[in-house]
Amino acid sequence: MRNTLFTALAFISAGAASAGTLVYTPPAVTMIEEPARMGGSGAWLIPLVIVAVLALALTADNNEPVNGRN
Repeated sequence: MRNTLFTALAFISAGAASAGTLVYTPPAVTMIEEPARMGGSGAWLIPLVIVAVLALALTADNNEPVNGRN
């Protein structure tokens, strides 16, 4: 009888040990950051500089003769 009691106790304790934690911890929530708005932070200066450099490069006169003429 005593051996059966210890065997049952061993099975119960092994089941409780392998069951894991009693407290549920949910997975971390993923935060999605919104892109910066073109507000008062000066972020609009970068696209403006890019457009200005492109306009300057496309309209620049490179002073090279075309078809041998000056």
